Amino acid sequence: MKAVVWSKPDCPYCTMAEKLLTQKGYEIEERKLGFGWNREQLFEAVPNVKSVPQIFLDGEYIGGYDNLKKYFEEK
Repeated sequence: MKAVVWSKPDCPYCTMAEKLLTQKGYEIEERKLGFGWNREQLFEAVPNVKSVPQIFLDGEYIGGYDNLKKYFEEK
């Protein structure tokens, strides 16, 4: 199971999302803005996004941290 997490430095919701994903056994690919990744690439992946984290699980777009929590609650 693989997760892609678009994040930025000092983002508490990004940290919480990564912790939850680790607990669920996901391998995380972090795409941190300003560290090899930029906003244009984020907008290419998720048009009109206004916040991070933005999360994909096994290629499926989930959304932000609240969406991730809801996703696991409904599983």
